[in-house]
Amino acid sequence: MARSIHISTARSMLDSGDPVDISFWKFYGSILHLRNCISMRYYFFGGWHTAKLLSSGELKPLNTAEIITI
Repeated sequence: MARSIHISTARSMLDSGDPVDISFWKFYGSILHLRNCISMRYYFFGGWHTAKLLSSGELKPLNTAEIITI
């Protein structure tokens, strides 16, 4: 089972550039699991990260406050 982490720890893990697995809530309440992705950009004022999936190269925007586990 995944453990809870503080939001500042999640930000530092995303900003490190190392591949991570992320689970987060989408807008309509479903949960999305991203495997083996890195953070490309961080928008400080909105709290948004742009994550790149290494397997497909797809870019996904995600709100830092909606992250469940890393």
